[in-house]
Amino acid sequence: MPPSRIAIDGPVASGKSAVGKRLADKLGYLFFDTGAMYRAVTCLALREFGSVQDAAAVTALAARVHIGVQPPTVNDGRDSTLLADGEDLTWAIRRPEVENNVSLVAAMPEVRRILTEQMRRVGLRGRVVMVGRDVGTVILPEADLKIFLVASTETRAQRRFQEVQARGEARRYTDILANLRDRDQLDSSRAIAPLRPAADAIEVDTTDLDLPGVVEVIEKRMVAKT
Repeated sequence: MPPSRIAIDGPVASGKSAVGKRLADKLGYLFFDTGAMYRAVTCLALREFGSVQDAAAVTALAARVHIGVQPPTVNDGRDSTLLADGEDLTWAIRRPEVENNVSLVAAMPEVRRILTEQMRRVGLRGRVVMVGRDVGTVILPEADLKIFLVASTETRAQRRFQEVQARGEARRYTDILANLRDRDQLDSSRAIAPLRPAADAIEVDTTDLDLPGVVEVIEKRMVAKT
């Protein structure tokens, strides 16, 4: 039997979502990108308040909104569908202004507490591949298999650049690279749940691996654990 609860962590654009989605599809598991929930709160806060500077207001928003993740409901290239109080925010949470502010929201202790409780309820059901920054360390330390993906900053920036180009967005590679460096610093230095591998996580460097290659490495690890 394959592991029922799989945690995949790593920095921005290390390949977590693509790898997690491919693995979940092969196993017939739920794919759950935990970062999408922080993006949803960020997106709604920017729309409602114009910024994410008021932590109390952002926290109150996180507490009252119902965020749901489900398999894709539209055949438009999405990995899953994200709904906030029934509104489809799947693509809205990928906008540059959300990307530029999500690490600030994710560093708010009460927002993390609220969303972590929701994520844990999903993860503990099993038959799930959860990806994020702190799945293996905080959200689902009970995971049967923990993977930590890494890649060079330049490789990750190039991947993100290709993603935004495919969506028709006009963004410069240099801006994306600078944003990734800033987010890495924020994610790894925050006081609450900093980005780091779990003690029992398996580190996989994806810099020189394509998607099938990364999935193959993880599948071999899965076999070794059964």
